[in-house]
Amino acid sequence: MAADEPLVLGIETSCDETGVGIVRGTTLLADAIASSVDTHARYGGVVPEIASRAHLEAMVPTIERALKTAGVSARDLDGIAVTAGPGLAGALLVGVSAAKAYAYALGKPLYGVNHLASHICVDQLEHGPLPEPTMALLVSGGHSSLLLAPDITADVRPMGATIDDAAGEAFDKIARVLDLGFPGGPVIDRLAKEGDPNAIAFPRGLTGAKDPAYDFSFSGLKTAVARWIEAKRAAGEEVPVRDVAASFQEAVVDVLTRKAVRACKDEGVDHLMIGGGVAANSRLRALAEERCERAGIRLRVPRPGLCTDNGAMVAALGAEMVARNRPASDLELSADSSLPVTDPHVPGNHGHDHVHEVSKENLYP
Repeated sequence: MAADEPLVLGIETSCDETGVGIVRGTTLLADAIASSVDTHARYGGVVPEIASRAHLEAMVPTIERALKTAGVSARDLDGIAVTAGPGLAGALLVGVSAAKAYAYALGKPLYGVNHLASHICVDQLEHGPLPEPTMALLVSGGHSSLLLAPDITADVRPMGATIDDAAGEAFDKIARVLDLGFPGGPVIDRLAKEGDPNAIAFPRGLTGAKDPAYDFSFSGLKTAVARWIEAKRAAGEEVPVRDVAASFQEAVVDVLTRKAVRACKDEGVDHLMIGGGVAANSRLRALAEERCERAGIRLRVPRPGLCTDNGAMVAALGAEMVARNRPASDLELSADSSLPVTDPHVPGNHGHDHVHEVSKENLYP
């Protein structure tokens, strides 16, 4: 770890996790998280207002915990990175406001970065610099996307995306139908290990010869599974929960991995990166490894803790911005709930370093 590598703090508040990470270059120093998932579980899903309030309460303690874990002072930082979008508008605003306050008080450059690009960049913390271009499959509660990134800081190109439900959203909805609670991904993954993935022939959406090659659709699958369960219950029969979980999960990961490997072959990319919360799914990881090995493609998947939303991924992309001398954002930076993935970061509109100019007194103690 070189001392001259950029030391960056990252703040992530796009949904229900308050994440603060600190990295030096591509080395992770701290990854502090405060989650409000237990509170949302009572409502069967994320409640935006509750998420925003939880971020507000957790922000300063989580930042202080990250600094202590990393063994660095806030004054040592070379930059502050924050998720500017996409995500829940109110939740994003808490993170952006906090990042702007710290950047102003410390006299440090501010980098508003893209949530999806951050999910790709986090892999650098585990497997080293990203190949260029990088093919990435991002799967989470809000996104199912295939992305080609020739330059993670400036050039991210959408190959395909979900046209309805994201993969993680489908997991949550099927878990709700099965009365398994929220979030649905981990419990379905666990139960599926005890079930037969071939027990029930659930549909694979958008896999026909004339369907879009890289787009995803899980709404039809979700409906098919729900109707199958309802029919069993209506007939007074016991629902084989483990077989349903395994068969549903297999349908999802089959489509995801099949399309991702096809995209790599079509684009001549010899590696695949998988990120996002659903990338923690054990069957997705196993099937992707199997299919990539067969196709001669190198698979890169961060450890499960780096797949879910976290501040480390934001810090990783921020450090890359600093290392490549990308322009900092202004203090006028706004949260953008629908920030397109084609904007890896939100540069400033001014030709000078606004943050440094207004913050020479270093207000932070």
